[in-house]
Amino acid sequence: MSAFDLATLRRLDQAHHLHPFTDHRAMHQDGTHVVRRAKGCTLYDEDGRELLDGLAGLWCVNVGYGRDEIAEAVAAQMREVAYYPSFFDTTTEPAIRLAARLASRAPAHLQHTIFSNSGSEANETALKLIRAYWKLRGRSAKSKLLSRSFAYHGVGIATTSLTGLPTCTDPFDLPLPGFVHVPGPHAYGSGKSAEEYAAWCLAETEQAIAREGADTIAAMFVEPVQGAGGVIVPPPGHLAALRALCRRHEILFVADEVITGFGRLGAWFASVLWELEPDLLTTAKGITSGYLPLGATLVSDEIAAALEAGGYLAHGFTYTGHPATCAAALANLDILEREKLVERVRDDVGPRFQAALRKMAEHPLVAEARGFGLIGALELRRPPRGPRADAPPNALGLAAHVLAREEGVIVRGIRDAVALSPPLVVTHDEMDRMFAALTRALDRL
Repeated sequence: MSAFDLATLRRLDQAHHLHPFTDHRAMHQDGTHVVRRAKGCTLYDEDGRELLDGLAGLWCVNVGYGRDEIAEAVAAQMREVAYYPSFFDTTTEPAIRLAARLASRAPAHLQHTIFSNSGSEANETALKLIRAYWKLRGRSAKSKLLSRSFAYHGVGIATTSLTGLPTCTDPFDLPLPGFVHVPGPHAYGSGKSAEEYAAWCLAETEQAIAREGADTIAAMFVEPVQGAGGVIVPPPGHLAALRALCRRHEILFVADEVITGFGRLGAWFASVLWELEPDLLTTAKGITSGYLPLGATLVSDEIAAALEAGGYLAHGFTYTGHPATCAAALANLDILEREKLVERVRDDVGPRFQAALRKMAEHPLVAEARGFGLIGALELRRPPRGPRADAPPNALGLAAHVLAREEGVIVRGIRDAVALSPPLVVTHDEMDRMFAALTRALDRL
């Protein structure tokens, strides 16, 4: 039990705590929402109210909350070796075992991993390794980066520059020079089918490569499913065609699987599911189910060989391969395997979730339902009457998020959409309750 009452916590929060991705004036007007405890798929807030977590924290708590196995593995590792770096020709056992474990699940040619602390750092690491690789190949002119509209790749200066969301780039006068954005396959509102729009995106990407010069482009970063951009699922074959385009022009293909890794789509990685054969794969979130911060950048054998032959690799973080976080990841992977949660998403809760999501398209406020596996979004249209009839663009998602929380479920508002990605352990009953609460929220909206 906390020694601080809610009023004290809110006062201290307002006085000292800057939150990420938050409108602080709006938050403190109503008072910070404080989560006190969590178990399974359920959160308990400052009033003891139960809330179904329909977003798995931040797309990450795949095995659910309160898993003693992870806590015990971390505690045991901290008692043995709480911390030692992987610098100076040294490392610890959990980092070695986790790198080998990832190699057994990743695409066959990605056998080498360098660890970091987040998805942002995993992508920043990929950017540096890519620059080093082309320099070692005597082709330093290949320095530009391609990414897509609606992309989200992190919050570093470079990874924000990769990100294709103006709300993330504009406040910081980004992107930096050398970052080229091409259209992402978000067909909604275009008047084209998903396949037609994706073909247009591919043609626009090829034109951008011709315009910039393939000999100046180092890599393209691609989320298999664009999460924070609105859960944008490409039509079948689109990503493979994009990968083939990059290969023709000697542009490295980076799969950002920070959200899609570790079971969210009913496979260990989307790159395996859709046979993408990326040159690098970045991941985080589900690697520990959010229990501790950890990111990983997997690189191809060819790139790893070039980096190793290049001598001293001057990159890494103090906590790269932190033994406690790697122990958490190993325990998390044990749960995923033992309880067959990846297969559960593929064969059971994923299809059930998608059917319920599509059923929501019958609601008069839902213009489109989209998703794959255990991730989805509902694109909302403005109601014909009532206080939201004249809502400004991109305001409905946040309004729905607030109403959904009042109805007992956490969803994410993204522009005029709501996104869902519950823990992989979500039960059928919890899923029914989640969609019922969301329906009530949309009725109120």
